[in-house]
Amino acid sequence: MKQLVIIGAFLATGSFSAIQAQSKKVVADKIVGQVGDKIILRSDIQNTITDIRRQSQGQDNPNIPSECQVLESQLIRKALLLQAQKDSITVGDDEIEAELDNRIRQTIQQYGSKDILEEIAGKTVYQLKDDFREAFREQKLADQMQRKIVEAIKITPTEVKAYYNKIPKDSLPFYESEVEVSQIVIFPKANKDVEDYVSKQMYDYKKQAEALGAKKFEQLAKNYSEDPAVKENGGQYTLNRNDKFWDPAFLSGAFRLKEGQISPVIKSKFGLHIIMMISRSGDEAIVRHILRIPPVTDDEVNETKAKLDSIRSDIKAGKISFAEAVSKYSDDESSKFSAGAFSGRDGSTFITLDMLDKEMIKPISTMKPGDISEPQIYLDERNRKVVRIIYYKTRKEPHRENLKEDYNRIAQRALEEKKTSTLEKWFKDHIPTYYVLIDKDYSNCDGLEDWRKAAEAAAKSREN
Repeated sequence: MKQLVIIGAFLATGSFSAIQAQSKKVVADKIVGQVGDKIILRSDIQNTITDIRRQSQGQDNPNIPSECQVLESQLIRKALLLQAQKDSITVGDDEIEAELDNRIRQTIQQYGSKDILEEIAGKTVYQLKDDFREAFREQKLADQMQRKIVEAIKITPTEVKAYYNKIPKDSLPFYESEVEVSQIVIFPKANKDVEDYVSKQMYDYKKQAEALGAKKFEQLAKNYSEDPAVKENGGQYTLNRNDKFWDPAFLSGAFRLKEGQISPVIKSKFGLHIIMMISRSGDEAIVRHILRIPPVTDDEVNETKAKLDSIRSDIKAGKISFAEAVSKYSDDESSKFSAGAFSGRDGSTFITLDMLDKEMIKPISTMKPGDISEPQIYLDERNRKVVRIIYYKTRKEPHRENLKEDYNRIAQRALEEKKTSTLEKWFKDHIPTYYVLIDKDYSNCDGLEDWRKAAEAAAKSREN
């Protein structure tokens, strides 16, 4: 049952990124595994591996699973699905449709357009959704069942210490110097006269496009739009009304349009837009847009600096905490709900210095833990002038992992190990209760011993 630790990687066999494999079904298919009434086809195994290979292209030493490993994960999935049905766990149709729509949008972006996707798949988007709907439902039910099995698992300090003490000292990871850093970011706002001037230019673009059509709109987008992606897509995007990714003003403005219609100037958190509706089907729409960002002058930048300097003074005087100030004032959506903190890939707020942007390294190098910087002006990834203050919370020196400095990391690993052990025990207890079939082609697979025993027992019961 060691394969449980990577179950999450293989449960998502309903991925739309396997479109080409799905459109070229294996001719000589057959059942290679079964749990209860849930079957596993050879094509399921092969398509999963093909999909993982495709997603791993360009990676160094990618971890491509064997057919045996994928079969084990599929057996696990089917067992979880059976138990979910037995426990009356359900997944709403709305949740499935939202997940399908999200995957469709991602895949359209990967292939470039809806037409290209449909040509490669040999099916319409609606047919693809029908093909994958049941696989997505299975995946969701299996995920929910797995969460139900481990949701009550907790870890105590005594267990964390015992887990840590089992690790050979020469195997403990070594961490470079790490820091905890938070920020409050404010975007200087252009004054009304400048915004009105840019808005008039946008209305001129609108008149030109209304007179000359969609091709003119696309050309105007390429010439004038300040959307960084415009060179690749001509300002075109696929939207879904229920997708929270998009700015609300942009999304609602787009869905008020009819096909071929161009919006008035719409103001979002990114700047000013005009939007052209290319096509629409229900909650799905394809649009083009032109984005202009009204420039800010030194006066607006200095006003923002003064505002942040006042906020900094209030924090230092104890009138407001840094976290409260982030929630109240910061324009940085990515850190607004984490008290302004930067975080690493593992979710920890301790990060190495190389994970900070280069504009932050210089002030941090002259600060001490507990310091709050003076307002700093820098250019963000969209080349906009932004002002921020930085809170240098704590610093860890280079060290070997230990309970004092790394308790949360160790506790998280100990908790995951305990959950894995719980899942393994659950499967050992439940596998004998299922009808199991494993094809003879997989008789030499390591890790399937418990499943094979159940299959043999099922075969004997049939003989009797």
